[in-house]
Amino acid sequence: MPESEIPGTGVFPRTRPRWWTELPLILLVYACYSAGRLLARGDVTGAVDHGLAILRIENVLHLNAELPLNRLFTRASWLGIPADFCYASLHYLVTPAILVWLFRRHTAAYRTARTWLMTSTFIGLIGFTLLPTCPPRLLAAGHGFVDTMARYSTYGWWGGEASAPRGLGGMTNQYAAMPSLHVGWALWCGVMLWRHGRTPAARILGVGYPLLTAIVVMGTANHYLLDAVAGAAVMGAGLLLTPYVTRGLAAFRAFAAPVTAAPRARVSPNVSGGCQTSTGERIPRQRESRLGSGAEPDVSSSNAGDEAPAATR
Repeated sequence: MPESEIPGTGVFPRTRPRWWTELPLILLVYACYSAGRLLARGDVTGAVDHGLAILRIENVLHLNAELPLNRLFTRASWLGIPADFCYASLHYLVTPAILVWLFRRHTAAYRTARTWLMTSTFIGLIGFTLLPTCPPRLLAAGHGFVDTMARYSTYGWWGGEASAPRGLGGMTNQYAAMPSLHVGWALWCGVMLWRHGRTPAARILGVGYPLLTAIVVMGTANHYLLDAVAGAAVMGAGLLLTPYVTRGLAAFRAFAAPVTAAPRARVSPNVSGGCQTSTGERIPRQRESRLGSGAEPDVSSSNAGDEAPAATR
């Protein structure tokens, strides 16, 4: 149902979002996300150079946290295997679940939250395209990283190439590490749980889930620490842009929505173009041409109406 403008205000009232319009929109954004990750898949040399540059920056800043975590997850399979399951599944399960929860229980906040997530995702796609980055697990063995997804692939549904199901690793872009949207989306989920959760458990999850995701993506050697920082920064930029995107979408909906004409006032059939005509006259000012100047119209005949007796012939 199209939104109708409130008369005299220029404001379009918000209606409850419909699932049959929201679902295709979300699927379209996810398709763009998946397609965008594939754009830079062929630039392997540049991706490796970018990954090594990130490592050098972290070493200078003494921020190299991913290597100790990766060694821990490699030595302790009881940590590495659950971490691989988390990396391969939670990203694709928790975020849609939070969207559905907001849609059903917190409708007033849903539109803004959805727009924030989508805006940030598109910003992340720009990063994937402009800065293809090799993850730590694909660097040369001399850097000390171990691909835990490949090491423990017999325990899960993913293959040795990526977190995708076996046989589908070639359909993913393994060099889309910067920024980490795993961390970015997890941060979005955490904010939603913190703001709209009504129980202490929801707030604990709101803090714990982004932290767990950051540890998992580094421990499995899928992302650098700076990737995680960039993922959080992308969400911050998306949050700042959300009001502008929301206003732009509202203006587009107002422009594209069919204009509902206001009900017209009932006009007397005897008025045409500002000139009064009598019954039986087809042309305005017909009487003036018949009567001539100075002649008065026969008021009695024009006002008699339907109740006047017909003239005797």
